[in-house]
Amino acid sequence: MDVSILSKRSAFAHNSILEEEKVAESLIKRGIKVIEINRGDPPAYFPTPKYTIDAYIKALRERKTGYSRDSGVMPLVKAISNRYKKKYGISLKTDDVIVTAGVSEALLFINTATINPGDNAIIFRPFYNQYLTQLKISGGVPVYENYDEANGWDLNPESIKKTLKSLKNSGRLKRTKYMLITNPNNPTGTVLSRKVLEEVVDLANEYGVFLISDEIYDEIYYNKAKFTSLSQLAKGVPHMILNGASKDFDSTGFRIGYMLLPESDKTSEELKSKLAEFASVRLCVNTPAQYAFAESMSNEKEHNKEIKHMVSEIESRVNAAVKVLKENEKIRVVEPNGAFYILPRVDFKSLKIKDDREFVDRFLKEEYVMLSRGSGFGADSHVRVVALPPKDILEYAMDKLNRFCDKYSK
Repeated sequence: MDVSILSKRSAFAHNSILEEEKVAESLIKRGIKVIEINRGDPPAYFPTPKYTIDAYIKALRERKTGYSRDSGVMPLVKAISNRYKKKYGISLKTDDVIVTAGVSEALLFINTATINPGDNAIIFRPFYNQYLTQLKISGGVPVYENYDEANGWDLNPESIKKTLKSLKNSGRLKRTKYMLITNPNNPTGTVLSRKVLEEVVDLANEYGVFLISDEIYDEIYYNKAKFTSLSQLAKGVPHMILNGASKDFDSTGFRIGYMLLPESDKTSEELKSKLAEFASVRLCVNTPAQYAFAESMSNEKEHNKEIKHMVSEIESRVNAAVKVLKENEKIRVVEPNGAFYILPRVDFKSLKIKDDREFVDRFLKEEYVMLSRGSGFGADSHVRVVALPPKDILEYAMDKLNRFCDKYSK
């Protein structure tokens, strides 16, 4: 064929988190032990709880293995609704909940349903890399706002207002389909304050921009941080909440996510109807995993014990890693207070390494530690550390990172 079979949009199908995996695999085949702190996969270090595994086995034994309700099995929809009622005081109707194959599929649905080529979406840097990937695959154009590193990776409502005002004055606001925040944040570990969230909601309402909050880490916060769900503040304002089984419930491989659209305005109703149709196109999500997640979510007593232990361990591990990183003057790090990521800034001007891409590649090949480059998250000159391994392994890896910086010092 003279013409490539590939579409132009396929050029955007890339995951920067996994781009060093082949190098790591070749090292492992040679018998080299690689410390993998590039992927946020809790079950690798905190085994999925027995009661969750038992619920999955029960679903299999009960032959719950066929096609299921396209928007999610009813026991799971009810369990999600009960969680949000008890935890956040939010009342949800059945059609307000759409279950997806992880938040990644939710992002695919959102962008496919809302974005025409050339439409805008407001994304905050640093971002979870799939936000940009999914937007660009659909032909969307990112409008970047920034988390403020100098201010603890917080949001700046005044800057957001200027961006929205500029979009309005240029006539591009009408083509701005959504504004997407992450709380707690991947990759910065920031937990946004209630005050800042209230200002973001007010701005979205004032300028008529649909608001999305990815809250997949909504029970993983520490260092005296307090979490507020957007759903508690955005009543009456068109918005969506993204969440799932992967992080709080330690079940990444289940591939269960969900979208919540609690409002009944015209925009929300139109969107939830179309998203439900997308759910019907892909038939259903893993059926036994849905039943298992419904049971584990409903088992509040056991879940509370598990999440308390996990968060306590994550807090200890994150803080230990940060302490080691602060020993090197070529590294600047903002202390996280949520999720399980650290995003250190590396002073490349003082190193014989040009950028974060080269840094991550060399660090893996020479020190056998796999990180992710910050530029894949919209944060040039940074690297992302997944602080899930035991404390001694993390401290060892961070000491290696410090020594690596010293090794390549100018």
